[in-house]
Amino acid sequence: MPDLPTPQNAAEAALLSECWDAVLSYADLCTSGSAAATLLATEAFTHGIDELRAATAASKSTGTGRRALRLPRIPLLLASVRTVAGAWETNGLGHRLDPDLRLWLHSDKAARYIGPPLHRPLALRGLRDMQEPDAVLLWLAEVESLPLSAVARRLGLDPAAASSELAQVRALFRDRCHRNHIDTPMDAYCRSYARLLDAVTRSPTAETPEDLSRHLARCVECAEAAACLRLHGGGLPAALSSGVIGWGGLAYLERRRRAAEAGMIGGRTDAAVDTGLNEGKPVRPRIGRTGILVTAVLVSALALTVSLMPFGGSKGGGVSAAQVESTDGQSVADPGPSFPSGSESESGSGSGSGSRSRSAGSPAVADSTSRPAGNSDPEAQGESSSPAGKQGGAKGGAKGGAKGGAKGSTKSASPDCRVKYEIVGEWPDGFQATVTVTSTKALATWSLGWTFKDGQRVGQMWDATFTQNDSHVTATAADYNKTVAANGTFTFGFLGSWTGSNSPARNFTLNTASCRAAG
Repeated sequence: MPDLPTPQNAAEAALLSECWDAVLSYADLCTSGSAAATLLATEAFTHGIDELRAATAASKSTGTGRRALRLPRIPLLLASVRTVAGAWETNGLGHRLDPDLRLWLHSDKAARYIGPPLHRPLALRGLRDMQEPDAVLLWLAEVESLPLSAVARRLGLDPAAASSELAQVRALFRDRCHRNHIDTPMDAYCRSYARLLDAVTRSPTAETPEDLSRHLARCVECAEAAACLRLHGGGLPAALSSGVIGWGGLAYLERRRRAAEAGMIGGRTDAAVDTGLNEGKPVRPRIGRTGILVTAVLVSALALTVSLMPFGGSKGGGVSAAQVESTDGQSVADPGPSFPSGSESESGSGSGSGSRSRSAGSPAVADSTSRPAGNSDPEAQGESSSPAGKQGGAKGGAKGGAKGGAKGSTKSASPDCRVKYEIVGEWPDGFQATVTVTSTKALATWSLGWTFKDGQRVGQMWDATFTQNDSHVTATAADYNKTVAANGTFTFGFLGSWTGSNSPARNFTLNTASCRAAG
């Protein structure tokens, strides 16, 4: 594996510290494994450093003292990841890359990034035409999702004026995109909508005419321009990331959002602290995929060990189903197991038949000690061995079974999962959504289903794969996030289209079991 380039000065050392995490995050999206991700990130970082050195040397040789316009450092290095990935595909190393990326690299979408400058994505051209300090401020705040206080500290800005500075930079980006849109070669039909598109996107209260909406639904370039020109509505981060990065831009944006919320932006812990990214907060350790898997295995082993331990009150030291899993749903792995009272034991004998429902894919830790359905052996319930005790136990079991059956028929069990469906950005005919699911049970894999009320369509999804049949959508776990610990969460996002109305999704199911939507 090639080594990272040795920094030649303090500026390059700071570049490595600030940007490595971003480069590795995108490289991980582009590859099929962690080893390939590290290799791709290393080659891309070397490629980007060489490009920056060449640009610096060229600007010095001209003697003008002015820097040629180029992308800020982070998006420039992310573009290097895309470039190196293309070289891998060309040189027979495509098996290291994500299959969807390989398809994209052979499409017209990828060709736009290396084709004529006037045909390249509008967001890429607009960001490149800005002065570097302005472009860096826009990228860090919108795509890297850093708090303005952290951005101000990194760039040496007045924190009190950072918000107004960002507003001015957004307006400047819009102006650059508008100019580039006018300069773009387009047919007469698209050009007839250019003025109207500019006017509609300037005002947050302006309504989009129906004919313009139909045109934006059919024309990719004009829809791309609308996303860049509309500063309100929360769609600017998605327009920047997808336009500048290309494949996986929206997935990268979502990853950076989550990392910023968790205080993990900055690549290295010392870099994050030095730049104020964790200001006022203790440094939080990262938990990798391997750590999550090891934790799940340890919890399962602990639960199995506890389930095999003898408890008092059972003939022969056996463990009853009521002791392993009480009627209130407490797991054997919970600290301080509770012992049921007499009334609970009475009803428990009727409900401990092993009919407790489990979501598909969740490991049944305590099933090895549960009674099979229909087992009426009174000794398995820990009853007295005397005739009177057996008779009383049989009566109690019958009574408890009747009570349990009646109770079960009138009150259904609460869902084992909770879903938060959030629309993080919306624009005419399109939207971006994030779905966060919390499961009370451990999952070996997951599949989340839901229905759309207004006929929305999913176009692209990250951190999961999807299928859609009319209004019903099913999202299936990726290989790296399919294991979920008890009371753990998983998140994925997608890009969709809508017409008329965009109501939130409903009728959620997790592994075919009903799931409650968070208010």
